[in-house]
Amino acid sequence: MVMEFVYALLEFKKALGNPDDLGNWNPKTDCCIDWYGPTLECDEKSNRINLIDFSKMNLSGYLSPAIGDLTYLTKFSIHNVRNLTGPIPSTIVKLTNLIFFRISESDISGPVPEVLSRLKSLTYINLSYNKLVGTIPASLSQLPYLEFLRLDRNKLTGPIPESFGKLAPNLTYLYLGHNQLTGIVPTSFAGWSFDTIDLSRNMLEGDISFLFGKDKTTYEMLLDRNKFEFDMSKLTFGKGLWRLELSHNKIYGSIPKIISKNPWQILNVSYNRLCGKIPKGENMQKFEIYEYFHNKCLCGAPLPPCK
Repeated sequence: MVMEFVYALLEFKKALGNPDDLGNWNPKTDCCIDWYGPTLECDEKSNRINLIDFSKMNLSGYLSPAIGDLTYLTKFSIHNVRNLTGPIPSTIVKLTNLIFFRISESDISGPVPEVLSRLKSLTYINLSYNKLVGTIPASLSQLPYLEFLRLDRNKLTGPIPESFGKLAPNLTYLYLGHNQLTGIVPTSFAGWSFDTIDLSRNMLEGDISFLFGKDKTTYEMLLDRNKFEFDMSKLTFGKGLWRLELSHNKIYGSIPKIISKNPWQILNVSYNRLCGKIPKGENMQKFEIYEYFHNKCLCGAPLPPCK
Protein backbone atom coordinates (compact mmCIF):
# COMPACT_ATOMS: atom_id res chain seq x y z
CA MET A 1 0.00 0.00 0.00
CA VAL A 2 1.28 3.48 -0.89
CA MET A 3 2.33 5.23 2.32
CA GLU A 4 1.17 8.66 1.12
CA PHE A 5 -2.34 7.25 0.90
CA VAL A 6 -2.16 5.78 4.42
CA TYR A 7 -0.79 9.08 5.71
CA ALA A 8 -3.81 10.89 4.26
CA LEU A 9 -6.19 8.54 6.08
CA LEU A 10 -4.35 8.98 9.37
CA GLU A 11 -4.42 12.77 8.98
CA PHE A 12 -8.13 12.50 8.29
CA LYS A 13 -8.52 10.49 11.52
CA LYS A 14 -6.38 12.96 13.49
CA ALA A 15 -8.55 15.92 12.43
CA LEU A 16 -11.53 14.05 13.87
CA GLY A 17 -9.82 13.82 17.25
CA ASN A 18 -8.46 10.27 16.90
CA PRO A 19 -11.78 8.79 18.06
CA ASP A 20 -12.02 5.35 19.65
CA ASP A 21 -14.35 4.29 16.85
CA LEU A 22 -11.34 4.48 14.52
CA GLY A 23 -8.90 2.92 16.97
CA ASN A 24 -7.90 0.16 14.60
CA TRP A 25 -6.70 2.58 11.91
CA ASN A 26 -3.10 1.47 12.22
CA PRO A 27 -0.42 2.13 9.57
CA LYS A 28 1.01 -1.34 10.21
CA THR A 29 -2.16 -3.07 9.03
CA ASP A 30 -4.04 -3.21 5.74
CA CYS A 31 -6.83 -0.60 5.69
CA CYS A 32 -8.80 -2.70 3.20
CA ILE A 33 -8.84 -5.71 5.51
CA ASP A 34 -8.18 -4.74 9.13
CA TRP A 35 -9.56 -1.23 9.64
CA TYR A 36 -13.03 -0.86 11.14
CA GLY A 37 -15.27 2.08 12.03
CA PRO A 38 -17.08 3.67 9.14
CA THR A 39 -17.91 1.79 6.01
CA LEU A 40 -14.78 1.42 3.95
CA GLU A 41 -14.51 -0.14 0.53
CA CYS A 42 -11.42 -0.63 -1.58
CA ASP A 43 -10.65 -0.84 -5.24
CA GLU A 44 -9.62 -4.43 -5.88
CA LYS A 45 -6.88 -3.58 -8.36
CA SER A 46 -5.18 -0.71 -6.53
CA ASN A 47 -5.96 -1.81 -2.96
CA ARG A 48 -6.92 1.79 -2.17
CA ILE A 49 -10.09 3.00 -0.53
CA ASN A 50 -12.72 4.25 -2.96
CA LEU A 51 -15.61 4.65 -0.49
CA ILE A 52 -15.87 6.26 2.95
CA ASP A 53 -19.25 6.38 4.68
CA PHE A 54 -19.65 7.79 8.23
CA SER A 55 -23.15 7.84 9.70
CA LYS A 56 -24.31 8.73 13.24
CA MET A 57 -20.84 8.46 14.69
CA ASN A 58 -19.65 10.24 17.82
CA LEU A 59 -16.93 12.35 16.20
CA SER A 60 -15.66 15.85 16.93
CA GLY A 61 -13.35 17.82 14.71
CA TYR A 62 -12.98 19.07 11.19
CA LEU A 63 -12.31 17.79 7.70
CA SER A 64 -8.56 17.58 7.11
CA PRO A 65 -7.24 18.97 3.83
CA ALA A 66 -5.62 15.54 3.50
CA ILE A 67 -8.95 14.33 2.16
CA GLY A 68 -7.74 15.58 -1.21
CA ASP A 69 -5.05 12.89 -1.28
CA LEU A 70 -7.64 10.09 -1.27
CA THR A 71 -7.82 10.37 -5.02
CA TYR A 72 -9.42 6.98 -5.63
CA LEU A 73 -12.60 7.96 -3.80
CA THR A 74 -15.80 7.61 -5.81
CA LYS A 75 -18.11 8.00 -2.81
CA PHE A 76 -17.62 10.20 0.25
CA SER A 77 -20.44 10.42 2.78
CA ILE A 78 -20.71 11.90 6.27
CA HIS A 79 -24.24 11.95 7.64
CA ASN A 80 -25.54 12.99 11.06
CA VAL A 81 -22.16 13.73 12.64
CA ARG A 82 -23.21 16.78 14.65
CA ASN A 83 -19.82 17.89 16.00
CA LEU A 84 -18.13 18.18 12.63
CA THR A 85 -17.19 21.85 12.20
CA GLY A 86 -15.20 24.15 9.94
CA PRO A 87 -15.33 24.54 6.16
CA ILE A 88 -15.17 21.96 3.41
CA PRO A 89 -11.49 21.99 2.34
CA SER A 90 -10.76 23.18 -1.18
CA THR A 91 -8.45 20.18 -1.63
CA ILE A 92 -11.52 18.15 -2.61
CA VAL A 93 -10.76 19.48 -6.07
CA LYS A 94 -8.31 16.59 -6.40
CA LEU A 95 -11.05 13.96 -6.01
CA THR A 96 -11.67 13.74 -9.73
CA ASN A 97 -13.19 10.24 -9.52
CA LEU A 98 -15.90 11.35 -7.10
CA ILE A 99 -19.46 10.47 -8.10
CA PHE A 100 -21.30 10.76 -4.77
CA PHE A 101 -20.57 13.57 -2.27
CA ARG A 102 -22.57 14.00 0.92
CA ILE A 103 -21.95 15.96 4.12
CA SER A 104 -25.32 16.39 5.81
CA GLU A 105 -26.68 17.08 9.30
CA SER A 106 -23.45 18.49 10.71
CA ASP A 107 -22.09 21.85 11.86
CA ILE A 108 -19.83 22.49 8.87
CA SER A 109 -19.80 26.14 7.83
CA GLY A 110 -18.32 28.42 5.21
CA PRO A 111 -19.38 28.57 1.56
CA VAL A 112 -20.46 25.89 -0.88
CA PRO A 113 -17.09 25.15 -2.52
CA GLU A 114 -16.70 26.54 -6.03
CA VAL A 115 -14.26 23.73 -6.77
CA LEU A 116 -17.10 21.21 -6.81
CA SER A 117 -17.73 22.35 -10.38
CA ARG A 118 -14.41 20.82 -11.40
CA LEU A 119 -15.39 17.33 -10.29
CA LYS A 120 -17.04 16.44 -13.58
CA SER A 121 -18.09 12.91 -12.62
CA LEU A 122 -20.41 14.05 -9.82
CA THR A 123 -24.00 12.86 -10.07
CA TYR A 124 -25.01 13.42 -6.43
CA ILE A 125 -24.36 16.35 -4.06
CA ASN A 126 -26.00 16.60 -0.64
CA LEU A 127 -24.90 19.40 1.70
CA SER A 128 -28.21 19.76 3.55
CA TYR A 129 -28.80 20.56 7.24
CA ASN A 130 -25.51 22.38 7.80
CA LYS A 131 -24.45 25.98 8.48
CA LEU A 132 -23.25 26.92 5.03
CA VAL A 133 -23.36 30.60 4.05
CA GLY A 134 -22.87 32.72 0.96
CA THR A 135 -24.36 32.30 -2.48
CA ILE A 136 -25.00 29.22 -4.59
CA PRO A 137 -22.08 28.89 -7.02
CA ALA A 138 -23.27 29.38 -10.58
CA SER A 139 -20.37 27.15 -11.62
CA LEU A 140 -22.29 24.08 -10.40
CA SER A 141 -24.13 24.32 -13.71
CA GLN A 142 -20.93 23.01 -15.32
CA LEU A 143 -21.45 19.51 -13.88
CA PRO A 144 -22.68 17.54 -16.91
CA TYR A 145 -24.02 14.48 -15.05
CA LEU A 146 -25.50 16.03 -11.91
CA GLU A 147 -28.84 14.39 -11.08
CA PHE A 148 -29.35 15.23 -7.40
CA LEU A 149 -28.59 18.51 -5.59
CA ARG A 150 -29.47 19.22 -1.95
CA LEU A 151 -28.42 22.53 -0.42
CA ASP A 152 -31.49 22.93 1.79
CA ARG A 153 -31.49 23.81 5.50
CA ASN A 154 -28.49 26.13 5.42
CA LYS A 155 -28.07 29.92 5.52
CA LEU A 156 -27.52 30.54 1.82
CA THR A 157 -28.36 33.93 0.33
CA GLY A 158 -28.68 35.54 -3.08
CA PRO A 159 -30.47 34.24 -6.18
CA ILE A 160 -30.80 30.84 -7.77
CA PRO A 161 -28.27 31.00 -10.64
CA GLU A 162 -29.88 31.46 -14.06
CA SER A 163 -27.19 29.14 -15.42
CA PHE A 164 -28.83 26.20 -13.62
CA GLY A 165 -30.95 25.81 -16.74
CA LYS A 166 -27.89 24.15 -18.27
CA LEU A 167 -28.38 21.21 -15.88
CA ALA A 168 -31.53 20.11 -17.69
CA PRO A 169 -32.61 17.43 -18.20
CA ASN A 170 -30.27 15.44 -15.95
CA LEU A 171 -30.95 17.28 -12.67
CA THR A 172 -34.23 15.83 -11.46
CA TYR A 173 -33.99 16.40 -7.69
CA LEU A 174 -33.42 19.98 -6.54
CA TYR A 175 -33.68 20.95 -2.86
CA LEU A 176 -32.98 24.59 -1.99
CA GLY A 177 -35.56 25.07 0.76
CA HIS A 178 -35.06 26.62 4.19
CA ASN A 179 -32.44 29.16 3.19
CA GLN A 180 -32.55 32.93 2.67
CA LEU A 181 -32.61 33.00 -1.13
CA THR A 182 -33.97 36.06 -2.93
CA GLY A 183 -34.92 37.10 -6.45
CA ILE A 184 -36.90 35.22 -9.04
CA VAL A 185 -36.84 31.56 -10.07
CA PRO A 186 -34.81 31.29 -13.29
CA THR A 187 -37.00 31.25 -16.38
CA SER A 188 -34.52 28.70 -17.74
CA PHE A 189 -36.49 26.17 -15.64
CA ALA A 190 -39.44 26.50 -18.03
CA GLY A 191 -40.16 23.35 -20.01
CA TRP A 192 -38.15 21.26 -17.55
CA SER A 193 -39.56 18.56 -15.27
CA PHE A 194 -38.03 17.87 -11.89
CA ASP A 195 -39.09 14.78 -9.98
CA THR A 196 -38.86 16.88 -6.81
CA ILE A 197 -38.32 20.62 -6.50
CA ASP A 198 -38.09 22.25 -3.07
CA LEU A 199 -37.83 26.04 -2.93
CA SER A 200 -39.77 26.41 0.34
CA ARG A 201 -39.08 28.90 3.13
CA ASN A 202 -37.03 31.42 1.23
CA MET A 203 -37.74 34.97 0.08
CA LEU A 204 -38.20 34.20 -3.59
CA GLU A 205 -40.75 36.16 -5.61
CA GLY A 206 -42.44 36.53 -8.97
CA ASP A 207 -44.49 34.37 -11.30
CA ILE A 208 -43.56 30.67 -11.20
CA SER A 209 -46.50 29.39 -13.26
CA PHE A 210 -43.97 28.15 -15.84
CA LEU A 211 -43.04 25.36 -13.42
CA PHE A 212 -46.47 23.80 -14.02
CA GLY A 213 -47.99 22.11 -17.05
CA LYS A 214 -50.00 19.06 -18.06
CA ASP A 215 -46.94 17.40 -19.60
CA LYS A 216 -44.78 17.77 -16.49
CA THR A 217 -43.60 14.58 -14.76
CA THR A 218 -42.94 16.28 -11.41
CA TYR A 219 -44.45 14.54 -8.38
CA GLU A 220 -43.37 16.86 -5.54
CA MET A 221 -43.40 20.67 -5.50
CA LEU A 222 -42.55 22.46 -2.26
CA LEU A 223 -43.00 26.17 -2.94
CA ASP A 224 -44.49 27.41 0.32
CA ARG A 225 -43.47 30.42 2.42
CA ASN A 226 -42.11 32.69 -0.28
CA LYS A 227 -43.49 35.73 -2.10
CA PHE A 228 -44.69 34.04 -5.27
CA GLU A 229 -47.52 35.86 -7.08
CA PHE A 230 -49.49 34.41 -10.01
CA ASP A 231 -52.99 33.45 -11.14
CA MET A 232 -53.68 29.89 -10.02
CA SER A 233 -56.78 29.56 -12.19
CA LYS A 234 -54.57 29.28 -15.30
CA LEU A 235 -52.49 26.35 -14.06
CA THR A 236 -52.52 22.82 -15.45
CA PHE A 237 -50.98 19.83 -13.69
CA GLY A 238 -49.09 16.70 -14.64
CA LYS A 239 -50.97 13.50 -13.81
CA GLY A 240 -48.27 12.28 -11.42
CA LEU A 241 -48.18 15.37 -9.20
CA TRP A 242 -49.21 14.18 -5.74
CA ARG A 243 -47.68 16.79 -3.43
CA LEU A 244 -48.13 20.53 -3.87
CA GLU A 245 -47.21 23.00 -1.14
CA LEU A 246 -48.19 26.59 -2.00
CA SER A 247 -49.09 28.09 1.38
CA HIS A 248 -47.94 31.52 2.57
CA ASN A 249 -47.52 33.22 -0.80
CA LYS A 250 -49.44 35.86 -2.77
CA ILE A 251 -51.25 33.55 -5.17
CA TYR A 252 -54.57 34.82 -6.50
CA GLY A 253 -57.43 33.68 -8.75
CA SER A 254 -59.41 30.48 -8.20
CA ILE A 255 -58.48 26.83 -7.81
CA PRO A 256 -58.95 25.28 -11.27
CA LYS A 257 -61.44 22.39 -11.54
CA ILE A 258 -58.85 20.23 -13.30
CA ILE A 259 -56.90 20.00 -10.05
CA SER A 260 -59.46 17.54 -8.63
CA LYS A 261 -58.26 14.83 -11.07
CA ASN A 262 -54.84 14.49 -9.45
CA PRO A 263 -54.16 11.74 -6.84
CA TRP A 264 -53.26 14.21 -4.13
CA GLN A 265 -51.53 12.99 -1.00
CA ILE A 266 -50.48 16.46 0.19
CA LEU A 267 -52.07 19.72 -0.95
CA ASN A 268 -51.86 23.07 0.84
CA VAL A 269 -52.95 26.43 -0.59
CA SER A 270 -53.58 28.24 2.70
CA TYR A 271 -52.49 31.82 3.41
CA ASN A 272 -52.87 33.17 -0.11
CA ARG A 273 -55.34 35.44 -1.94
CA LEU A 274 -57.53 32.82 -3.59
CA CYS A 275 -61.25 33.20 -4.26
CA GLY A 276 -64.08 31.05 -5.52
CA LYS A 277 -65.36 27.56 -4.79
CA ILE A 278 -63.08 24.67 -3.97
CA PRO A 279 -63.57 22.08 -6.75
CA LYS A 280 -65.53 18.98 -5.72
CA GLY A 281 -63.98 15.55 -5.66
CA GLU A 282 -62.66 12.98 -3.24
CA ASN A 283 -59.12 14.19 -3.78
CA MET A 284 -60.06 17.71 -2.66
CA GLN A 285 -62.49 17.29 0.23
CA LYS A 286 -60.33 14.74 2.07
CA PHE A 287 -58.12 17.57 3.31
CA GLU A 288 -58.70 19.52 6.50
CA ILE A 289 -59.78 23.16 6.66
CA TYR A 290 -56.19 24.08 7.50
CA GLU A 291 -55.03 23.30 3.96
CA TYR A 292 -57.39 25.96 2.56
CA PHE A 293 -57.99 28.65 5.14
CA HIS A 294 -56.71 32.24 5.29
CA ASN A 295 -57.50 33.11 1.69
CA LYS A 296 -59.37 36.12 0.34
CA CYS A 297 -62.72 34.53 -0.43
CA LEU A 298 -62.25 30.80 -0.92
CA CYS A 299 -65.35 28.76 -0.03
CA GLY A 300 -66.94 25.34 -0.19
CA ALA A 301 -66.15 22.12 1.65
CA PRO A 302 -64.19 21.76 3.84
CA LEU A 303 -64.53 25.57 4.26
CA PRO A 304 -67.92 27.17 4.91
CA PRO A 305 -70.42 27.06 2.01
CA CYS A 306 -70.25 29.69 -0.71
CA LYS A 307 -72.88 32.41 -0.45
